Amino acid sequence: MPRTLRLPVVFLILIVAAWLPQAHAGADSTLDTVIDRGRLVLGTSGNMPSMSFFDANGKVTGFDIDLARLMASIMEVKLEIRVMPFDQLLSALESGDVDIVISNMTITPRRNLRVAFVGPYMTSGKCVVTKDAALAKGENRGDLNTDETSLAVLSGSTSADFARELLPNASLIKVQDYDEAAMLVKEDKADGMLTDYPICMATLKTHKDAGFVSVLSLLTYEPIGIALPANDAQFINFTENMLERLDKTNAFEELSKRWFGDIRLKKH
Repeated sequence: MPRTLRLPVVFLILIVAAWLPQAHAGADSTLDTVIDRGRLVLGTSGNMPSMSFFDANGKVTGFDIDLARLMASIMEVKLEIRVMPFDQLLSALESGDVDIVISNMTITPRRNLRVAFVGPYMTSGKCVVTKDAALAKGENRGDLNTDETSLAVLSGSTSADFARELLPNASLIKVQDYDEAAMLVKEDKADGMLTDYPICMATLKTHKDAGFVSVLSLLTYEPIGIALPANDAQFINFTENMLERLDKTNAFEELSKRWFGDIRLKKH
């Protein structure tokens, strides 16, 4: 595949918007509320480096934030970002406190019973960040499922669910953010941090001198999607069309290069 130009996000907005009609919602649609309000309210955790995190200036940024900004720009509204713990995001969406959730959230049947999902806009798998090279090279879950293994996992995440169901012998340490998890591993208070591939890569990049190693596990399939209010066909349809346009205009590839460099994250 020929390489594409590294386009700024603002130019991607113009390209994608040109493919879409002007946003106009019907009655009872979240789109109607968003456009009348003039703001798209995003729920995100802000604790997943490269996806949704605080930069050195205290500003929330990342792949997911750029994706939300593209969405708001196409709607011709401002983006309002509300940061909250990961395990509170879907409740905020259900209550109407946020219009949309984009926060490296895996689409699961259990979550889909509560809200609608569009995507996936990328797929990944589980991996372990550790200082133990032998642990990182584990080829199956049996290598992690021992009484001697302690793993830091984000509370409310699929990593926590995965570890609880498939690694019952391992000791789990639930944390609220990945900086805390990385420090536990760095200080030898946990053997490893179980998370998704993009987070693993960002952790290795951020903590270059910690002696961390990691490999991508093939134990899971993690489809990452956008969570929307249930029973809102127009908002769901709009978001599906937007993601399709982003894919066809290579916007996903450009955002991936910006936040992950040469790491290739698959949309399908």
